[in-house]
Amino acid sequence: MSHAQAADGAALHYEVRGSGAPLVLLAGQSNNHRWWEAVRERFEAAFTTVVMDWRGTGASDAPDTDTYSTPNFARDVVAVLDHAGIARAHVYGTSMGGRVAQWLAADHAERVDRLVLGCTSPGAPHGIERGPAVRKALADPATVHATLLDLMYTPAYVAAHPGPFHTLGDPAMPAHARRRHLRASARHDAWDALPRIIAPTLVVHGSDDDFNPTANAPLIADRVPGARLQIVPGGRHAYFEECADRATPPVVDFLKGGPR
Repeated sequence: MSHAQAADGAALHYEVRGSGAPLVLLAGQSNNHRWWEAVRERFEAAFTTVVMDWRGTGASDAPDTDTYSTPNFARDVVAVLDHAGIARAHVYGTSMGGRVAQWLAADHAERVDRLVLGCTSPGAPHGIERGPAVRKALADPATVHATLLDLMYTPAYVAAHPGPFHTLGDPAMPAHARRRHLRASARHDAWDALPRIIAPTLVVHGSDDDFNPTANAPLIADRVPGARLQIVPGGRHAYFEECADRATPPVVDFLKGGPR
């Protein structure tokens, strides 16, 4: 177990595994590094994978301070890279991790080689928000678990895979950290930063994502210079897990694309 130190002194847990060029895998809101557990091995034959627990999750510190924002999460990623001795890495961020990856690529361009933005959004001011019915179901403690499960996976996948599912939130998160994660994701707005991204970029999204509507993908792809767009048919928010057989190989091929 390794810990980097953030600028404010918070300890940030991370793990390094695999071989090859470094690849940072960034998890979704209120989730720890186990978000990637079901698919991480698929990347390790080609890359040295780096996963981390966001502040407030897993084995990282959870300060009850105003340090939870997507730009600051990006600075936390830089702190992890510094501690691991990694000057430059590929980055694959999904959901809120994709929001953080946008800032990482825009504000710390020298640290990012190739970039994959999965099931993410440019932010509420310019992005497409989830519908009112979804928001209502997520706000109800009686339905939130079943709603999240349905937004992440198809019923057929859930029936065939009894779990555990590691994309439904870190159950050990303190309440203050959960609130701050929600606020950080809700306040994300990288619209003006996206044209500054110089890393070769692939935007990936499931075609049936109602949690973070699929319409956000072309918005981002049109905004990032030279970005490519890939829609995964039938994929919901956790397309990278349920549709791994179809979604992972194109991502690996893109990341192995050589010098820009």
